[in-house]
Amino acid sequence: MKDFSGKRVLVTGGSRGIGRAISEAFAREGARVAICYKTDEAAAQNTLSSLPGGRHVAIQADIAQPKSARSLVEKAVGELGHLDIVVNNAGIGMIHRIDEVSFEEWEYAWDEILAVNLLGPANVTYFAVQHMIERGGGRIVNVSSRGAFRGEPDKPAYGASKAGLNAMSQSLAQRLARFNIFVGVVAPGFVQTDLSAPLLTGPEGDEIRRQSPLGRVARPEEVATAVLFLCAEGTEYMTGAIIDVNGASYLRS
Repeated sequence: MKDFSGKRVLVTGGSRGIGRAISEAFAREGARVAICYKTDEAAAQNTLSSLPGGRHVAIQADIAQPKSARSLVEKAVGELGHLDIVVNNAGIGMIHRIDEVSFEEWEYAWDEILAVNLLGPANVTYFAVQHMIERGGGRIVNVSSRGAFRGEPDKPAYGASKAGLNAMSQSLAQRLARFNIFVGVVAPGFVQTDLSAPLLTGPEGDEIRRQSPLGRVARPEEVATAVLFLCAEGTEYMTGAIIDVNGASYLRS
């Protein structure tokens, strides 16, 4: 992996699962990391204590709130000195089958999911970009999902939010290249995390693992590897790329 010594990195949803793996990977490569968490301070502090190199920070923020997204970026810049890389990893999902839920439940799911998965990254990116333009460049990586391509019949707002995140990323890749700011996307399938564990150990677990010819789901570290790759020097011409990390469980043409 490339050396990230001296780089300053903000990771939303950085205290658990994929976000923790991303935070740890950057720290191992010499970066200073700001972990954004929403409510679980204990998990954030636990992750913070696991990061090598020291001088990392945890920042509480609800990225679904525009003022909080702005404050997050300002605090990260204040604590770290500047920002080179932003990873928009925080995301949520909830079941809301259109033929089963009330309109109130339907509306709630769309409002909540879009606020966290799409508007939150959009606002964090906006404030980070203003700083990066002044700095002369930077990297933004958004964590999407294979659901953006294959569809999510049980969670349509989730699929739509990730498809929107892909489109936003590619639009910004075109706009921001002139400022030496490069934007990429990593789109995982199922990943072995605490949140997915109940599903993977339940009746559907074997079927989920069989979706990939590897016979398993991704490890968080495999997603982190793709994120660091997009942030490494020499990948600038990949701006706008979407990297699938789904074990060939879904192949798009």
